[in-house]
Amino acid sequence: MNDPYPSSKPAYLKQADRPRSLLERLSDLISPEPDTRAELLEVLQEAHERSLIDADSLSMIEGVFQVSELTAADIMVPRAQMDMVNIADAPETFIPFMQQTAHSRFPVYEGSRDNIIGILLAKDLLRYYTDPAFDLRETLRPAVFIPESKRLNILLREFRINRNHIAMVVDEYGGVAGLVTIEDVLEQIVGDIEDEFDLDEDQDNILPMPDGSWRVHGLTEIAQFNEAFGTAFSDHDVDTVGGLLSNHVGHVPHRGEVITLPPIRFEVLRADARQVHLLQVHREASADSASASSA
Repeated sequence: MNDPYPSSKPAYLKQADRPRSLLERLSDLISPEPDTRAELLEVLQEAHERSLIDADSLSMIEGVFQVSELTAADIMVPRAQMDMVNIADAPETFIPFMQQTAHSRFPVYEGSRDNIIGILLAKDLLRYYTDPAFDLRETLRPAVFIPESKRLNILLREFRINRNHIAMVVDEYGGVAGLVTIEDVLEQIVGDIEDEFDLDEDQDNILPMPDGSWRVHGLTEIAQFNEAFGTAFSDHDVDTVGGLLSNHVGHVPHRGEVITLPPIRFEVLRADARQVHLLQVHREASADSASASSA
């Protein structure tokens, strides 16, 4: 019986009813569809090798697959490196700290650092200067808590739906284990998100600045750094400047941390939970040169 309403048939049914051409059937035999994620990635890599997709597109697609396999615990900023605000402190006490760390959001705790009572947005502190009745507690935004096992693809969807940018990661006992931001998740897909401190990939690892300091990539090899600054830091245990600093202090340095390895003073401009990305380097005057100049 003929269909009295041929135009009402869905397009996908019309496509299914269409006889498959010999070329399409031969293509299926020669290049069957991938059955696993690994096979799909191989197909994408072959497409890149044939210049069908560019390197950036391939990298982002691979990042999407990676996000679905990682959890919040894999990328979170550990509790020890979290920059937090104590609700008991007066704004004039912690505002300089907020300016130094340059974050836009800060977890606020009361009593114990496990007792997160809200999130303070740096922009909300503008009211402190204009409103005599400013109340810090009333200014806080609700804090979002997630388990360490939360998958990043699910977390990203929740960030987008709820228009949230930061979540507190808690362990199985309810204690704060760290925090994760939407930027942390997106960087797993698109790579590091540049900010005002980032250097161009086309520029050198060591870049002189107008004030006499240098901007140095964390992944700069120690041998290259030694050659540029006339230092003799050992590369026996680690290969990079960022690794040298992490090895020296016993943890991954956080943004704003200052480390001195005479005759060099390092200031961390950008870092995450896993590695140092960018440093500002100052050469300290030696005792001999200082005494000579005073004479």
